[in-house]
Amino acid sequence: MGFRRIDADAQVKSEILPRPAVIEAIAQRFGKSVLAADGSIDRTRLGERVFAQEDDRRWLEGLLHPLVFEGWRAQMRQDPAEPTVIEVPLLFEQSLENWFDFTVCVTTSSAAQLVRLEKRGVPRQAAMSRISKQMPLARKAELADYVLSNDGSREFLRTQIGRLIEQLS
Repeated sequence: MGFRRIDADAQVKSEILPRPAVIEAIAQRFGKSVLAADGSIDRTRLGERVFAQEDDRRWLEGLLHPLVFEGWRAQMRQDPAEPTVIEVPLLFEQSLENWFDFTVCVTTSSAAQLVRLEKRGVPRQAAMSRISKQMPLARKAELADYVLSNDGSREFLRTQIGRLIEQLS
């Protein structure tokens, strides 16, 4: 809809986890069991590990988040005037809300959230574990400047986004 989009999760997956220094650090912390046969990070095994142990999750966040933030800055420097949307699943958990002009929380029911994670290949127990480690969605909605509902069709969500853009213009 005319905005540059930066997806923090996609950035980690495609740009940060494949870096040799990141792979090395993760392998040193967690052992070779979190590596795939080709030497890359097996995100499923790593996720099982870090969502089971709070200190492991915090360590991984400490490794990855500064790299994510630097990636945002680099992209923003390319064209500082381009309107940008940055998707940050852990925005409030990491106290990043003050980095942005405004925040938008996209809500959905717990049941829909689980179904969507399962459709992306995340087993139900792992999905429930991941959700339990995040701030409750209702609290994120309270903290956000704007709230959109993603319980309807894609067109319904697009309509809400269009209205928000009109309101902000």
